[in-house]
Order: sequence, then structure tokens, then C-alpha cells
Amino acid sequence: MKLLSAFAASLLWAIPAQGQTDPSQAALEAAAMLEQASIALTEADSARDRVRALTGTIQAYEAGLAAMREGLRKAATREAQLTAELRAREKDVAQLLGVLQTIETTAPPVLMLHPSGPLGAARTGMMLSEVTPGLNAKAEALAKDLQEVQTLRILQQNAADTLTQGLSGVQDARTRLSEAIADRTDLPRRFVEDPVRTAILISSTETLDGFASGLAEISEGEIAETDASISDRKGDISLPVQGILLHRAGETDAAGVTRPGLVLGTRPRALVASPTAATIRYRGPLLDLGNLVILEPQPGLLFVFSGLQEVYGEPGQVIPEGTPVGLMPGETPEIGAILSTTSDGTGTDRSETLYIEVRQDNSPVDPESWFRTDKDG
Repeated sequence: MKLLSAFAASLLWAIPAQGQTDPSQAALEAAAMLEQASIALTEADSARDRVRALTGTIQAYEAGLAAMREGLRKAATREAQLTAELRAREKDVAQLLGVLQTIETTAPPVLMLHPSGPLGAARTGMMLSEVTPGLNAKAEALAKDLQEVQTLRILQQNAADTLTQGLSGVQDARTRLSEAIADRTDLPRRFVEDPVRTAILISSTETLDGFASGLAEISEGEIAETDASISDRKGDISLPVQGILLHRAGETDAAGVTRPGLVLGTRPRALVASPTAATIRYRGPLLDLGNLVILEPQPGLLFVFSGLQEVYGEPGQVIPEGTPVGLMPGETPEIGAILSTTSDGTGTDRSETLYIEVRQDNSPVDPESWFRTDKDG
């Protein structure tokens, strides 16, 4: 009985705290998000506003894929943790199973016999009555851990199909979105761009400052006035893309460059959307900034988003809040890469960078005075 008590004491290891996120449940919820996005994609073509419907679909896919990556990362970590714990306790587990098997197969009268007579038998019975529930509890915990490992492995094995469908769906949605934006004719215009004047302005300027100050010169005629205002949202405007903050305004980056804007790390091919209703003042390549979009949400205020691969819309159009203005560059990771790395939880899968500059009365101001950056996507 001393040996039995020692087994019981050694096997009362801690059970994981309640309230922690269940990795398998998180991954299953992500799969459900991708399924809902797939349904939304089939309904988008019949929607009255195809651009809005497809934008929501792409954002749903992006959120679902991000959640799936995170769920698989946590599932892999949890499986490794459980496997290591079980291997470390192989000897204890074997002893536990042996004791439980002995208790279950030994007849009660034999179990109660003791060399020291009735008093020893009584003591033995009391010890068994105290130890057996603990042993049963540990056996149940062991069975639960083994079942969790099996569930996590099955989930990861089945994830390839879910990810394949999700990646295919979001690529299809991006293609349809490009077509829907090209076909859109219902947006109001404040001006019509003059391509010749735009080309002259681009060739005659060497800085973003110079280009921004000459934007009024690229129209064929007068630019219609507007009384649009977003001043009441100052400091609380959402970022235009899901990402993590890499550099704040005025910080020097790895290349030794200091800029007045902020830099976000995004996933490849992430959708960039207008954070407010705004006029597109320019979109296209400029200097060394790559493809960029310049939006004017209110007179005298410009939002500059650069580092895009594809840009949407036409200069002069007034676009609603949430309208796509471009896609980030890069290649979507292959299924094997996602399953093998499943991200490390530190944002290393945000391989693309979006530069955001805010200009007020033709001078750069801190973007964080307008945008909310406390929540990274």
C-alpha cells in the first residue's frame, strides 16, 4: 500500500488551467469562417453592389486564413507540448495503468485480505477508498490528453483541403473584384484627369512634397469644391489594411531612412481599402515609392498609401468608405509552406510593407494623429 500511495502522489500532476483558448476549437472556427466566405463569394455576383460584396468577401477570406494559420500554429504547439509531457511520463503512465488494471481485475474479497488481520484489512480498505478516485481521475485526464493529441493530428491532416479551398476562393474573389471595379460607372467625379498634365508633373518633381503641391494642375478643368469633413474622427480612423506597425513617423528603418509617415507590415496580396469616403487625387507609380494612391477625405488633407502592386479607381472619383484602392505585392504562400511553418506568432508572415503618410495643408503630420494604431491586424 505504501507503493500504491507513492504512485498516486507522483501521478497527481497539474491539469491545464481552464479558460485558455482551445487550439482545435480555434481552427474549427476558422474553417467555419472560410466556409462562410465561400458562400458569400457565390452570392456576390448577384449583389446590387458587387464591389462592396466582393470587398467584404475578400476581407472575410483574409480573416479566415489568418485565423486558420494561427489555429494551426497553436494546434502544433499544443500537440508538441502534450506529446513531450506524455513521453516524459511513460514510466509513470505504465505504472498507473498496471495499478488500475490490478484493481479492476482483483476480486474484492482477495483485495481486502491483509497479513496483519482484520485491522490491517480495514486500513487497506480506507487507503484504497482514498487513492482509487485520484487514480481514476488521472486515468481520465490521461485519456483526455491522448484524445486531444489524436484530434489535433486529424485537424492538421485535414487542414490542407480547407486551406486550398480558402486560397483558391480569395484569389477568385480578387479577380472578380478587379473586374467589378473596372465595370463600375456609378461613382460621382470631382474632376477628370488630364494625362498629359499628370505626366508633366511627374517628370518635373523629385519629391512627394513637390508632387502633392501640384496635384491641382492635373485636371482638365476646375476641381469641384466639397465640404466633406472627417475632423470628428481624428485619431480614431481604422488603418486601411490588416497589418502590424513596423515603424512610426520619424523612426529610422533598417536602411537608415527616416520618413514622416508610418510603415505597416502586411501579408502578401492583402487588400487595401479607403478608411473614409474620399476623392482619389492620384493613383499610379511615382518616384521611388512604387505604386501609390493619394486620397483626399476633406479639403487640405491627403492620405498617401504607397507600396502597392495593383491600384484601383480613377483620379477624380469620389469613393465610399471601405472601397478597395489596391492590393499589396508578393506571392501567396503555398499550402506546404503554411502547414510547415504555420507562422511563429510574431508577424513574420507580414512580408510586405505599406507606407502611410498624412499631409495637411501640404505639410506632413504624424499619421497617428489621424489613424488608430493600437489594434494590429
